[in-house]
This record gives sequence, structure tokens and C-alpha cells, in this order.
Amino acid sequence: MSQNEEQTTIKAYLRPIDRDGLIAFAQRGRENPERRGTNVVHTLCEGQYRTLSYVGDHDPVVVDEPLHLFGQDTAPAPGEIVLSGLGGCIAVGITAVATFKNVRLSRLELHIEGDVGNTAAWGAGGAPREPSQMGFQAIRVKVDVEGDATRGELEEIVRQANYFSPVANSMRNPIPLEFSLS
Repeated sequence: MSQNEEQTTIKAYLRPIDRDGLIAFAQRGRENPERRGTNVVHTLCEGQYRTLSYVGDHDPVVVDEPLHLFGQDTAPAPGEIVLSGLGGCIAVGITAVATFKNVRLSRLELHIEGDVGNTAAWGAGGAPREPSQMGFQAIRVKVDVEGDATRGELEEIVRQANYFSPVANSMRNPIPLEFSLS
């Protein structure tokens, strides 16, 4: 290569979202900050612990338990589905914030672990436990992200996505939860 030739690096970026649509969505939020949407899921049990959850016109989300918890191990466990929802929500947030800041991402991966307690055996004769002693006791999220921004800018994007994540905030904050028989 001669001294006058520059070395070119070709970088592939992730498929972008509609920035103008994002800006319009944000404007509607500023105009009506109390606006709410509703997610609807219909779950059917096939037997043992295997369930099918229907969301819109999508293929069902299949949930099961591993063999050591008396399931068939045909699909992720409920807690793994919760963690995948968290990962998806954080990824959406990182993508949105990066798009807003005109940062193009070339890589985005999340690695999520959650320590879950179920010594109460779902209330079927296990250890006596209070609700705060069950479920996820700790969750760790590691983000691998690359794009046309500095490490500090990427850290701020991840921080902001975490702070504003609906799913992360549902996990952090108590929310009313009602159960009834149909």
C-alpha cells in the first residue's frame, strides 16, 4: 500500500429503526405523559407445566419447566422467559436511545443471569416463605455494545435505556397485581 492510500475499514451496522417515527412517538409521550397501553396475553396449559401463551397473531410463546422441576424441558422456564423479556426491553431501549442520539450500532448483545428462589415449591408444601423471599433475588445484565460512539457515550446509552426500561422498572418497583377466577 502506498503512503497516499488510506486503509478503509468496512463496518456493518444493525438494521435501524425509523428515527422520525421515534421522535413522533416521544412527542406524543410529552403531550400526554399519563397515557398507557395494555399488553394482552392468553395462556393455555397443555398439561404438566407446558403452556402456550398467545400474543396477537404471533406463534405462541411456549413455556415449560426442566425435568428436575417435573416439567418436560421442551421450552424455557417461566423465569427464563421473564429474563428474555428484560433482555428484549433493554435492547429496545438501547436501540431507541442510540437512534435518538444518531449513534449507529454495529453490535448489541445482552447476557442476563437471575438467581431465583423457589424453596416454597410454588406453595405446594415447601418451605414457608414470604413473597419477598421468593422469585428473583438478584439479576445481572452485561451488555456488549459497539457502534460509532465512544465507550463513555455507549455507557450513557445503556444507563439511560436501563433507567427508562418499562420491564426493568416493573421488576424494580412494586406494582398492583390482581388475580381472580373467571
